[in-house]
Amino acid sequence: MAGAGHPTTTEIIMSEPEIGVSIEGHVATVELRRPPNNFLDVELIGELATALETLDRDNNVRAVVLAAAGKHFCAGANLKKRVDDEAAGKKQVAQPRHLYHEAQRLVLTKKPIIAAVQGSAIGAGLGLALVADFRVTCKEARLAANFAAMGYHPGFGMTVTLPRLVGHQTAKWLFLTGKRIPGDEAVAMGLADRLVAQEDVRKVAQEMAAELAKCGPLAVQATRETLNGDLFAAFRAATEREAFIQMMLRETNDFKEGVKAGFDRRDPVFTGS
Repeated sequence: MAGAGHPTTTEIIMSEPEIGVSIEGHVATVELRRPPNNFLDVELIGELATALETLDRDNNVRAVVLAAAGKHFCAGANLKKRVDDEAAGKKQVAQPRHLYHEAQRLVLTKKPIIAAVQGSAIGAGLGLALVADFRVTCKEARLAANFAAMGYHPGFGMTVTLPRLVGHQTAKWLFLTGKRIPGDEAVAMGLADRLVAQEDVRKVAQEMAAELAKCGPLAVQATRETLNGDLFAAFRAATEREAFIQMMLRETNDFKEGVKAGFDRRDPVFTGS
């Protein structure tokens, strides 16, 4: 990695090709590389957590930009594949790690993160964007906590992170309706921080990160930790409950109908069963 006094650009080759990391000056850019949707799963979030933990140990890096290749920032988990596999009689392989345990590692990292949301951030993809300290977006982006619209329960710690940003009532409305919010509305309600042209989203996020990197890194990290307060404890408790309720709802007809309707681009017909 580049030394503290050398603002060169360094590309870090990760052990997994779906996470890219580059460093310019004191700013690291971590890129999801599963275009166009950047669907997340336990492996991808684990690799992302490992990348951020590695950057935590690099004293040259003072701020991180979380970006994504392709059309969407992150379209969440590929729930349709899960439903289709179950319908085809394919047995789900038990994972040694849970997605939300890996997500907890993200919240424990020390350096400020700015998410460059150039496209859709949906479901758990929005949850990933909310792990960041700041979000840069554009009018073309669509942000949605669309869980209930699919007969599902919110996850990725969003029952904690979303109300902290937009307030209890607004979060409740977004959760219970699953409404998709364009980037300008997201900024207006506090869901995102900066609205720029779509082609400038990553560049502006990197400029913001560079501004953070001008301040004393130990002071920035300590202040961030103070402001976050009990975030990790609340996030951990939330993900444990979310995972439990999601496990139950995955067995319902409404969940299967909701996921299918979403991918068929039609209104679901829920039966409460």
